[in-house]
Formats: sequence, C-alpha cells, structure tokens
Amino acid sequence: MRLASLAMYVTPQPLADATAELWSFLRYSLVQAGLSDPPENLDTTIPYDEAWLHEDLLFSQTCGYPYVKRLRGRVRLVATPVYTHPGCDGPLMRSFIVVRRASTFVSLQDLHGATAAINSPDSNSGANLLRAAVAPLARNGRFFGGTVETGSHGGSIDAVSSGQADCAAIDCITFANLLRFTPARVEGIRVLAETPATPGLPFITGARVSDADVALLREALVAAIAAPSLSGARDILGLVDVAMLTDADYEPILSLARGALDTGYRDWVD
Repeated sequence: MRLASLAMYVTPQPLADATAELWSFLRYSLVQAGLSDPPENLDTTIPYDEAWLHEDLLFSQTCGYPYVKRLRGRVRLVATPVYTHPGCDGPLMRSFIVVRRASTFVSLQDLHGATAAINSPDSNSGANLLRAAVAPLARNGRFFGGTVETGSHGGSIDAVSSGQADCAAIDCITFANLLRFTPARVEGIRVLAETPATPGLPFITGARVSDADVALLREALVAAIAAPSLSGARDILGLVDVAMLTDADYEPILSLARGALDTGYRDWVD
C-alpha cells in the first residue's frame, strides 16, 4: 500500500479534519483517474519527516528548507499550496518575528543579545528565514545571546509567552491558525517584524513515481481547489489555489541560507 501523510498543518482538530477531507477527495479523484492503490486514509503514525523518503510515498508535504537541502532529486515536486492568510503572497510565505506583548523591543536591532526560540535548525520558517532577517545585524557571526530549540512553532510561541525566550519566527500560516482556533495561546505576544518571503511548503511524491502519476496528482489538486463540496475544508485550511513551481523557484531558500552563512553567521548550525 502506498503512503500518504499530510502532517504539517493538522493542529488543532478542525485542521486535521479538513486535511482528512481534502485527502478523501484527492483519493477519489485519483481512483477515478485510474491510479492504482492510493491509501484510503492519511497515515498519522509515521513521523512527518520519515514520510518524505518512505519507499512507497505517494503524497506528502515538506518544509522548503529540507526540500532544497536534502530532498531535491530524492523526491518529486508536485505542487505548492497557495494560502489566503496574512503574510502569504501567492505561493510565497513569510514568517512573523514575535515577542512578548509587554516587551520593550521595537526593532530587530533591539533583539541583539536576546534569546531566540527556533522550532528546528532545519526549518525554513522557524530558523532559516529568521537567520536571513538578522544576519546583516550580527556582530562577529553572532546576533542572539542564546537559542532554545522547541520542536514546533507552538512550542516556540509558548517559550516566548513564558519568558523562556525573547523572540521566535512563526510561519504566517501557523500564526493565522493559532489566531483563529486557539487565540488565547497568542494573546501574550505581538509581531515585531516580518522575514523575507520564499515559496511555501511543497507537496511532494516519491522519486520513483511516474510522470503520468505526478500529472494525476496535480490534476486532482486542481480539481480539489474548484470542487464546491470542499469549500468548507478549503476555508478551514485557508487554501485557495495550487501553483506548479520548479526546483529553480525554490532556490531562493538556499540562497538566503548561503547569504547568511557567508557573513559568518553562526548562532546555530543546521
């Protein structure tokens, strides 16, 4: 049985339910088009990053930075979702650099020597875009006084709210979802600045999947964007379109990383 895993935006429960509804539609479309053996349900047991290189992967979504660093050539790019949330610009997305609402920070420069929370060093939205924003302000390769690795954007939000960290970069899609579904979790923080924008989290399939099957996946996604029956799920997800980008379109993510590292920036190593 092939594997389908969509684990990037599934918290809280309304997002998980809408994602499952989206997959149900995609699966039906794929079966009707003659694709063999698409899984009936999304796999919710496999760690999200293990799904990316699973030998039977049919469909998943990955972060842009791991994609350009280690997945290109080992998976196939299917499409890039387009979200309607503030901070999104077509298939591009940015992160919001957040601080405690009661803090006295008024500019990025004010964060020099502060403690940053990052979800993971290989996260585009939580680490790479933050690094790109502050690297020009660094001194001797350092900008922050320390970093805390939290494992998730939600964990980074909590670290800032609790005072464990002074700031964090939260992708605009996650931030919008928190505002809509768990507003109490973000009531103690505010947006200080925005990062550069890069292509969003791409949908991918396995390296061995044929051109014909990639085309079927893309056709199913386009149909899902237009289907009246999915309007409720799309509204919950904030999903309004899909874009067919190329590897070259994702190169700016790696260029930002190289640009920051070329300055000698070394607050963390990915």
